[in-house]
Amino acid sequence: MELSKRLHAVAGLVTEGASVADIGTDHGYIPIYLIKEGIASKVIALDVKKGPLERARMHIIGYGLKDRIEIRLSDGLQEVKPGEVDTMIAAGMGGGLVIRILQEGRKVADQLSALILQPQSEIEKVRKYLNQSGFRITEEKMVEETGKYYPMMRVAHGEAEDYEEYEYLYGKRLLEKKDPVLKKYLLREKEIRESILKQLAKHKDSQTARDREKTVREEWRLVCLALSCYGSEDGVDEV
Repeated sequence: MELSKRLHAVAGLVTEGASVADIGTDHGYIPIYLIKEGIASKVIALDVKKGPLERARMHIIGYGLKDRIEIRLSDGLQEVKPGEVDTMIAAGMGGGLVIRILQEGRKVADQLSALILQPQSEIEKVRKYLNQSGFRITEEKMVEETGKYYPMMRVAHGEAEDYEEYEYLYGKRLLEKKDPVLKKYLLREKEIRESILKQLAKHKDSQTARDREKTVREEWRLVCLALSCYGSEDGVDEV
């Protein structure tokens, strides 16, 4: 089956032969793909809502995989037993929810060998939580699809690393490998901040504008620091 570019990249982070719990499975596309492509040995598709789970069930039946993929109504990892799978996927949900799922399902998460995460928001908070909670981000990807950028990560257990603030924001592993999609995103973010700063410069008499300028200038500085990882030609120029 054909996956979206985002979901295909998420599935690409799963190790061959893994047993997988797909949290928030929605239509069940990732479990179907993982089984049909022979990537996963076992998949449990979980969702907190009955509607999406029923859609997933119908898709799974349609592909003739009802005996290969189990579905469960579950809030996060609640209905997964420790040691039952070795990999979890949580894709397409807010960063705060990803953190809650890991916190509340810590007994299960502690037995996993890999976590595949694709937060839709607050990704810097997710990275901080992982680094401060006994997890280590081992690989990161970023894809662009229909004008939107989607960062994702593969996580294992490990010791905390030293992170700069911009590495939490934009991804230590992405910056280490000079990811071209991230660079395109950073250049866009830099241009946006510079445009905002030019507009704010027209309102120097406004305290609100000055406060906003301070915030935007700090955001711009962090973007430039991230860009400096790509080489001197992308370094910081004063605005």
